[in-house]
Amino acid sequence: MNAELDLLVQLNDYERPQGVAERAVQAEELGFDRITVGETTGWNIVPPLTLAADRTETLGISNDVVSPFGRSPALLAQTALTMHDAADGRFRLGLGPSSPAITERWHGLEFDRPLRRTRETIEVIRSVYEDGNPAYDGEVFDIAGLGYEREVPENPPPIDIATLGPKATEMAGRFGDGWTPQLFTTAGLEKRLEDLARGADLAGTGLEDVRVAPIVRGVANEDREAAREKARSTIAFMLGAYGPYYGDSVAEQGYPEVVEAVRAAWEERDTDAMAAAVSDEVLDELAPAGTPEEVREWVAEYAALEGVDAVRLGFVDGTTEAEKETTMEAVAELVDE
Repeated sequence: MNAELDLLVQLNDYERPQGVAERAVQAEELGFDRITVGETTGWNIVPPLTLAADRTETLGISNDVVSPFGRSPALLAQTALTMHDAADGRFRLGLGPSSPAITERWHGLEFDRPLRRTRETIEVIRSVYEDGNPAYDGEVFDIAGLGYEREVPENPPPIDIATLGPKATEMAGRFGDGWTPQLFTTAGLEKRLEDLARGADLAGTGLEDVRVAPIVRGVANEDREAAREKARSTIAFMLGAYGPYYGDSVAEQGYPEVVEAVRAAWEERDTDAMAAAVSDEVLDELAPAGTPEEVREWVAEYAALEGVDAVRLGFVDGTTEAEKETTMEAVAELVDE
């Protein structure tokens, strides 16, 4: 497989941050190229990722993703540079516009102009990268500036951006070093890559300069239907309960009736009906779920899409430890192919 293989883990799956480091060691041994974790309202990502960096040697370290509303741009730059040093240059910073729920109900801020805020956050971080100073005069941020107390590395951490819509993805291509989309069919991803390429053109670069690492969530089990049931429930929850963006995106990719049915079931908090609304066609488009062979083939086909540099594999909700082992081992067989 020419594309790289990333492993996305959920912090809530572990009782202690050290568990993430143990998974990272396992991922490195299996041949994964990178490990990444997300941050919402649970643990801060920095301690588990620092432990993971300390206990591995070649594995890339990333995060999916931090909110520009949750930390100041200068603190994000500090965090990225600290993690880069801890990982001996293996860190990539993940940013995304976030959501109204996280921004307003957790961070206590107004979800105002998220794309503009994300863009300016990136520009401030790059300012720190370039001359050690966050000085900036923008529409969202007005920063007088102070000097970074340490030497800025010659090759600072790349910035990956998680977006879904056309304008946001164009921004990712223009200002980011990587793009980490989620819940895209093959046709939907190919279409959105055009927006990413347009942004890269505006930056004077090209699509080949942006690491495209779509996130997919799946599970492998010799009991095919058990795996698909778990994946179906997870996809349904993401479409109906994660806020409007994922559902809107999948609807625009050709499945408005499915999304409408899932959302209607969510209004009644009928999780069984939500899952039942996700057809086999939609499930097969969005998630590698089934036998180990089926999951391996799905990931290989997705990785072969033109423009994809890595597949970022995560687990669906309810995946057992045995299923995680099976899933990781199944896709790891692609590493040497």
